[in-house]
Amino acid sequence: MIARYRYRIYPTDAQQMLLSKLFGCVRVVWNDALAHCKTEYQTGNKKPSGADLQKLFITQAKKTDERAWLSEVSNIPLQQSLNDLEQAYQNFFKSCKKERKGKPVRPPKFKKRRAAQSARFRKGGFKVCQTSVNLAKIGQVEVVWSRVLPAEPSSVTVLRDAAGRYFVSFVVEIESLPLPQLNNAVGVDLGITTFATLSTGEKIDAPKPLKKRIGRVRRLSKNLSGKTRGSKRYESARQRKAKLQAKLKDTRTDFLHKLSTRLIRENQAIILEDLNISGMLKNRKLSRAISDLGWRQFRTFLEGKAEKYGREFRVISRWEPTSQTCSSCGFRGGKLDLSIREWICLNCEAVHDRDVNAAVNIKVAGGHSETQNGRGGKRQTAAKVAASREAPTRQEFIQLSLFD
Repeated sequence: MIARYRYRIYPTDAQQMLLSKLFGCVRVVWNDALAHCKTEYQTGNKKPSGADLQKLFITQAKKTDERAWLSEVSNIPLQQSLNDLEQAYQNFFKSCKKERKGKPVRPPKFKKRRAAQSARFRKGGFKVCQTSVNLAKIGQVEVVWSRVLPAEPSSVTVLRDAAGRYFVSFVVEIESLPLPQLNNAVGVDLGITTFATLSTGEKIDAPKPLKKRIGRVRRLSKNLSGKTRGSKRYESARQRKAKLQAKLKDTRTDFLHKLSTRLIRENQAIILEDLNISGMLKNRKLSRAISDLGWRQFRTFLEGKAEKYGREFRVISRWEPTSQTCSSCGFRGGKLDLSIREWICLNCEAVHDRDVNAAVNIKVAGGHSETQNGRGGKRQTAAKVAASREAPTRQEFIQLSLFD
């Protein structure tokens, strides 16, 4: 399986200048080729092939006075930039033809100067050393090896985020490392107040970094809006806000990594509910809270780690009535308001916590029986008893007497 290993790097001032020049060349080549493709589309012509784009915007562009400075950087990242553009267009075309699974893919966009920058080197453009990595026309860049690189990488991507931090990301091929087999499974119900409720009854709260620092984010945003774009004060204010946002992202990612690793190590099977996250984000009252939790990233982490460590990961349908069904007897009581956190089953009179009951039903819907009483066992509630305990759905009229 293919995996990425990311490390922090600290280039010198001279290397930062060289990297900035490299990022700018990669961005210019991408934007020039994308503008040419859009012009060809508007005139009714077909999109140029990747080879034609490389010949036009790398080979021939270096011979012009306007783009002669493209020769000052390595040619490999420039070629990889156009390869990425070609792949982006192919994904967009397949999505339009319904040949690609998942949500629709949008066409490529122009790269911005102030956003995160990246440049990718393939074999021949880099060399991994004991304490550093040697990049073509950049030199030896010191790497903080936080963990051992398991194999020889096939490519390396140099990144600079909006906060000004530098990273290198290696693509390596690794083998799966199956963990010892276990006999337990867990259902996970994701929520806003409580991030995750397990079928065992445990509730896990999220750090919610944005909610805790929303006042500071607003102050920095207000301070940034009062500066003139392009000035030194604007750049300083932008970096302060970017550093805070990077800290929020790191806090959220650290929590999701630790929780997903714990669930993978403690359970043989993990079952989640398929949530319509993109639809939920359209709710203006909940969009910020949902984005602060990182549900989709948590699911991605579980999928990747389950494949790596030989665990089972399942997702049940979003239409399963997990909150309406009694986890003890299977009786469906109907839709509940979100304000109701505990309810009593009308059939077996069991008292349920809303989130724990949903987590248990998610586990059962994933193919793992939770109880033997009415949920896969031999004992069943009689029809007469169930009918006598069911609440009436129509009004009953009682004759009143004036003399009683």
